[in-house]
Amino acid sequence: MPIPGPKSESGNASKADLKGSQVDLQKADLPSIYQALNTSPQGLSQAEAETRLQRYGPNSIQEKEQSALLKFLRFFWGPIPWMIEAAALLSALIGHWPDFAIIMALLLYNAVAGFWQEHKASNALAALKASMAPQAEVLRDGSFHTIDAADVVPGDIVRIKLGQVVPADVRFVDGKSISIDQAALTGESLPVSKKIGDIGYSSSIAKRGEMTAVTIGTGRNTFFGRTAKLVAGAGQGASHSQKAVTHIGDFLIVLCLVLALLLVGTQLYRDIVVAPSWHWSDIINILRTVLVLLIASIPVAMPSVITVTNALGALALSRKKAIVSRLESIEELAGVDILCSDKTGTLTKNQLSLHDPKLFVAKSPEQLILAAALASEKGSSDPIDQAIFAGLKDKKALNNYQLKEFTPFDPVIKRAQAQVVDDSGNSLFYCKGAPQAVMQLCKLSGDNEKKASDCVQELAARGLRSLGVASSNDGKRWSFLGILSLEDPPRDDSKQTISRAREHGLQVKMITGDDVAIGKEIAAQVGIGQNIYAAADVFTDSENMDHLSKQVVDCVERADGFGRVFPEHKYAIVKALQERGHQVAMTGDGVNDAPALKQADCGIAVSGATDAARAAAAIILTAPGLSTVVDAIDEARKIFERIINYVLFRVSMTLDIMVVVVFATILFGFSPLTPVMIVLVALLDDIPIMTIAYDNTLLPKEPVHWEMRDLLLGSTIIGIFSIAQTMGLLLIGMEWLQNSQWQSWIPLDKSQIQTIIFLQIVAGGHLLLFVVRSRSAFFAKPLPAMKLFIAIVGTQALTVLMCGFGWLVPAIPWRIIGLVWLYMILWMFILDLVKKLLYQRLQDI
Repeated sequence: MPIPGPKSESGNASKADLKGSQVDLQKADLPSIYQALNTSPQGLSQAEAETRLQRYGPNSIQEKEQSALLKFLRFFWGPIPWMIEAAALLSALIGHWPDFAIIMALLLYNAVAGFWQEHKASNALAALKASMAPQAEVLRDGSFHTIDAADVVPGDIVRIKLGQVVPADVRFVDGKSISIDQAALTGESLPVSKKIGDIGYSSSIAKRGEMTAVTIGTGRNTFFGRTAKLVAGAGQGASHSQKAVTHIGDFLIVLCLVLALLLVGTQLYRDIVVAPSWHWSDIINILRTVLVLLIASIPVAMPSVITVTNALGALALSRKKAIVSRLESIEELAGVDILCSDKTGTLTKNQLSLHDPKLFVAKSPEQLILAAALASEKGSSDPIDQAIFAGLKDKKALNNYQLKEFTPFDPVIKRAQAQVVDDSGNSLFYCKGAPQAVMQLCKLSGDNEKKASDCVQELAARGLRSLGVASSNDGKRWSFLGILSLEDPPRDDSKQTISRAREHGLQVKMITGDDVAIGKEIAAQVGIGQNIYAAADVFTDSENMDHLSKQVVDCVERADGFGRVFPEHKYAIVKALQERGHQVAMTGDGVNDAPALKQADCGIAVSGATDAARAAAAIILTAPGLSTVVDAIDEARKIFERIINYVLFRVSMTLDIMVVVVFATILFGFSPLTPVMIVLVALLDDIPIMTIAYDNTLLPKEPVHWEMRDLLLGSTIIGIFSIAQTMGLLLIGMEWLQNSQWQSWIPLDKSQIQTIIFLQIVAGGHLLLFVVRSRSAFFAKPLPAMKLFIAIVGTQALTVLMCGFGWLVPAIPWRIIGLVWLYMILWMFILDLVKKLLYQRLQDI
């Protein structure tokens, strides 16, 4: 780590140290560190600390905020907003103020809804900043003072005690030992014991002991700060959902422009060439016709319906113990085909337990475990001590011994030791620690030494941690009692969940900070493949994590998992898989996971995750285990199916309205729908269909994606037959106007023909939704949800009443309404047959 130099004009730290030399503060000896930082074991003066604070900046993570106004204005930029804005402008130019008001209201609603959902999304950098240690004990002017952690500077001497958060990157300089939980940073599942000279990372937590340390890095120039920088640069920009809506908008804009040119060209040809009677006032009529076409071409409520459907889907996911922080992540989750899962607490119980003990001098497993318990600290939060006490069957046996002296685990000699007195008054000594250290203490040799070494190697190969245990009567001559093995066992449901995930087209990769051997052992138990690599062997220091070589990407795609993973490795794994076209979900719980969680298509913060992980994630789980993730994916696929059904319906209906308006105007010289009718169509079609979020759907067995080619092709084909349905009814209506016999039976005029088309568009549109929502016959199971059914039936009744009584539209006879309904029901069966043939054809491609 280069020494953090003074801030430049841009606010970034330079690489020059106080004396202008370069020193690796993570590896240099302590005298060199003191010299490079111009400090000493007596710490800094307050004046010097304030000077350094001005030069290096605060010990915090600062990010550049985009203004709320700019975020809001972004929702007025894009294909669909442009179409809505153009329609509003044209309405204002020709004085159609009611249309203008309705269109602007829909535009504002879309923008406000999108902005509000984005505003609610958590800010990952803010959470990272908030998780910094709020206070620190520093040595200033010869005595320790408690200050804000943000005021810690390079060269400060800090004191770190049990339960405190390490305020910056430090090197320990004094004290017996300290145990640091840095799992949230490095992914290691156990606290790490530190000795003089070792490094401590910012935001890790002291679990045992007390030491003083010299600060070598603050703010962004820390392990924690580099993670925050990765988070700031992570993310893919627009989601697949946003890209899909953009594609749909582009498709409709192009079609609208083509139809508008055809319509305007035809009108001008008639007015100038065929019957020369051109007047500038005719431009108003042309603009009015173009306005009708433009309004017809805009799926004004599509963003709103998708937002509401996702929001209601998020509520359903919450019942599955999955909280959605970004709505578009639901669609991302539905398309996930690779799930990168952390090990500890997700695949495993995150609770160490004793495995089969290996006996040497000890006569029974209970004797061995009791000896280890006597060499442990009662009430300790250390996971190893807790596992030993939990494995002791007769806990009352401890009452037979009185503790005289306890020496905590010393990272130098790698063992803990206790002196006790038994009921007979005999003084006894027990120790536990690293097997090699305990073997050396017992002076094992020959066959016993080989047996113990082979045992340790065998346990390590199986991914188990070893713990040597010994006893002594005088504290000088020690007997090697045996070896305890510890494991973090898999969750009871992990193997079944992974099997279920594979049945649903998901590939699961294990990503862990533990050793490869441990990863392989757990992978074997839960049914993940054994192709587990050490991350450092795959991602070398020369690798650019944003531009990985083909060999590395190939390896990541083939691998079943990675061990000894650091934050940049997790980030690179996600990037590599995305380069190959995979949609990736990444689970995590710590600060070290935040960059990968944000970069992933769907980051998932597991139960008990840190604030930073939850803020970077799109989905936050409130129940432990991988089964919750698979449940959430299943629910997301159902939600996605509902959205696809809506989009298929909406695009088909938009094509129907656009083409009918243009060709009716060209062929018959009048628009079959007025601007008000088109706005009413949008309201009556889309508002009740928001209840599609509750619809019953089949669960897709494979990941689902925005297949734009198939979606637009299917929408176009169904749209063409919908056009045939509407044009057929319009032709019958125009014939009706010319047929005196029909007119004498039920007289109609052109305005009533418009009402008939309005009825067919609204009611026929809802019947079309019933057709497209099912992949088989529209009357087959799953049947429509009751809420959707009631909403549509209610809208149908309202539309019939509007047409029968003349509310907002010219009234038509009830007998005509009945005939139109018979016509639509007949076409419903025709459209259903078209749909089934279409799906069959698409599956064969």
